[in-house]
Amino acid sequence: MASPSWVSPISASPTLTLVVLVLLPLVYGNSEGDALYTLRKSLSDPDNVLQSWDPTLVNPCTWFHITCNQDNRVTRVDLGNSNLSGHLVPELGNLEHLQYLELYKNNIQGTIPSELGNLKSLVSLDVYNNNITGRIPPSLGKLKSLVFLRLNDNRLTGAIPRNLVGISTLKVVDVSNNDLCGTIPTSGPFEHIPLNNFENNPRLEGPELMGLATYDTNCS
Repeated sequence: MASPSWVSPISASPTLTLVVLVLLPLVYGNSEGDALYTLRKSLSDPDNVLQSWDPTLVNPCTWFHITCNQDNRVTRVDLGNSNLSGHLVPELGNLEHLQYLELYKNNIQGTIPSELGNLKSLVSLDVYNNNITGRIPPSLGKLKSLVFLRLNDNRLTGAIPRNLVGISTLKVVDVSNNDLCGTIPTSGPFEHIPLNNFENNPRLEGPELMGLATYDTNCS
């Protein structure tokens, strides 16, 4: 008598397979919803623009100011000019498919989380006209799809990370009106960035000094 052949539990149960496939986007949705709800809790929202951000929903794709792709993955966060204050959260780095993070013209404080360097699909990072302090995270150099980096009109300090030079897609960089120091990169995408995008950083030195040092050792 032949021994019964082994059958995979999944192949033996098409219903179970269907359930797994249906639940996968829900797991993603909950993870991204958790990250965004953490952001909501860190922000003061006097105009209730985040009122629809309900953590009990299946995923955040029905929330105002959120855009998702056909797989219910978050691709845009549009909260520019929304009268928000508070700070950014590391959990934003969990939004793996995020392409646009628009938080300009608010009163956001604190630092830029280094975890934003995990957003490998990010095209636009716009946090200009806030009250952000600290350094520009070197981890942003990992954003190989980044086209727009607008950090102007904040209170950022420290040097411009040199690994940003390796982002070949960069078209717009604006760090004007901060308190950056050191020297301005001139290679890679920075060859085509207008000098006025670096102005009003009293401790930032011009490109004519680039050949003398990679970093200003007194820059802090």
